[in-house]
Amino acid sequence: MRLFGLLLSIFILSAVCLAEETEYLDWKGSQLYAEKNYTGALPYFEQAISQDSNYTSAWVNRGNTQKALKDYNGSIQSYSKALELESNNSAAWSGLVDAYIALKDDEKASQAIVRAKELNPTNKGLWLKAGNLLMTKGDYQGAVTEYDGALAIDSQYKDALYKKGVSLMALAKSTEATELFDQVLAQDPNYKLALNAKGLSLEAAGKYADALTAYDAALKIDPEFSQALNNKMHALLALKKGTEAMQIFAKL
Repeated sequence: MRLFGLLLSIFILSAVCLAEETEYLDWKGSQLYAEKNYTGALPYFEQAISQDSNYTSAWVNRGNTQKALKDYNGSIQSYSKALELESNNSAAWSGLVDAYIALKDDEKASQAIVRAKELNPTNKGLWLKAGNLLMTKGDYQGAVTEYDGALAIDSQYKDALYKKGVSLMALAKSTEATELFDQVLAQDPNYKLALNAKGLSLEAAGKYADALTAYDAALKIDPEFSQALNNKMHALLALKKGTEAMQIFAKL
């Protein structure tokens, strides 16, 4: 009986030690991941999983690391394993969203993002990604709804303001779009994409001189910004400044 008790104590102690070592391996890998040493981090997660294949955190962290290394298919396998163990793991669902987006599998990304948002409805980045996916499908009104969801969480969310403005332009709502681009630029005057988009929205409203000002501001930040150069050329043509427009055309 004493021998049985002793063996049981040794077994329990070994299990505790093994669990602590697995946790340490996962922690060590996470430290390296935080330092962006992805190739160094991955073996630690692999070791943690080899010691305990039911350690969900290591599967998620392995997926994140594979994703950082652009092994998107591998990351999907890791996230899927984590979800087999814990179906409501929001980090795994969010990781799947990013991996499917990277692989341009919009259908699976859309399916994953629905679940990710259910589990983490205050993650403004998920709302932004949902809007972006709808934009790629040409569903601009649906995209606006998603961006509004992100802005309900953070009314100053710069990327959501910008993307909502772009969607409104596609819906022929140039005045509303311009107002949003102005909100973005009030936060970040050097946001060249917003300056270029503002120029386009002003052009759509027939304000070509104001559009030129926006394009020039974008080109001051990046003189080689081809979109702004091209748009400036068209604005100059609209203002019947053909010589200046052709000078830009010669550079494109």
